[in-house]
Amino acid sequence: MSPLPRSWRRHPATRTVAAIVGGLLVVVGVALLVLPGPGLLLVLAGVLVLAQGFSTPARYVEPIRRQAMEAARQSVATRARIVMSVLTGVGLMILGVIWGVVPTLPFGGWVTGVSLILSGTLLLVLLAFSYRRRGRPRPSRVR
Repeated sequence: MSPLPRSWRRHPATRTVAAIVGGLLVVVGVALLVLPGPGLLLVLAGVLVLAQGFSTPARYVEPIRRQAMEAARQSVATRARIVMSVLTGVGLMILGVIWGVVPTLPFGGWVTGVSLILSGTLLLVLLAFSYRRRGRPRPSRVR
């Protein structure tokens, strides 16, 4: 399942890098499950990285992948969802610039600003991925 040769997967350096990077992606992904952002896709990425160095996470890849792809499909199911997601991404980027320029805001400065800009960019990139994968959305229905 892993594209790395078996000897590399057992190497302590590979396992250490996989543990650090994969663990970080999983932690950020879990945080983004409740915050605005593509949490499930980051959890999937983290588990895929962890599976490079360890055998146990590999059994969780497929169930998480199915859930992540379903969530991605649902995110572009209607035009209204796409519009709201694009507005959220652009809004996060604008807020990031404001937070960077106005240091008197709570947690003001470029550290917060850059993290908001990166969040908005990641949201838009993953939205484009979901859109290309799914195709054209159905028109929104007002009831």
